[in-house]
Amino acid sequence: MYVKTVRAAVITLGLWAGVMSPINAETVDQAAGLALAQKNACMACHQIDSKRVGPPLRSIGERYAASNEGNAMVQYLADKIRGGGRGAWGAVPMPAQSHVSEDDAKELAEWILSLAPAKSE
Repeated sequence: MYVKTVRAAVITLGLWAGVMSPINAETVDQAAGLALAQKNACMACHQIDSKRVGPPLRSIGERYAASNEGNAMVQYLADKIRGGGRGAWGAVPMPAQSHVSEDDAKELAEWILSLAPAKSE
């Protein structure tokens, strides 16, 4: 319930502020995103295409990019990276990654969202 309420608030804020922008592989430097994930030890628990401790990063990107909420989802995921979370992907909680700067968390979130496959129109 809490996750849905927070997500709804983030969506509403994003829509209200008019900050909708597409995040895709063409607008994000894939090598820089992977390097940032490695630098911040994300890859210790996550892989791009397979489950390790946490869900695959591509699956996270698919789930949240599907909402097409642009920058609001970037901020939501950046907050999850820095603050941690539990319950959205199963029983194993993600501990807070407070060592990750706000700017790095946003870059990581953009990169994760860009991993989602492009939608055919």
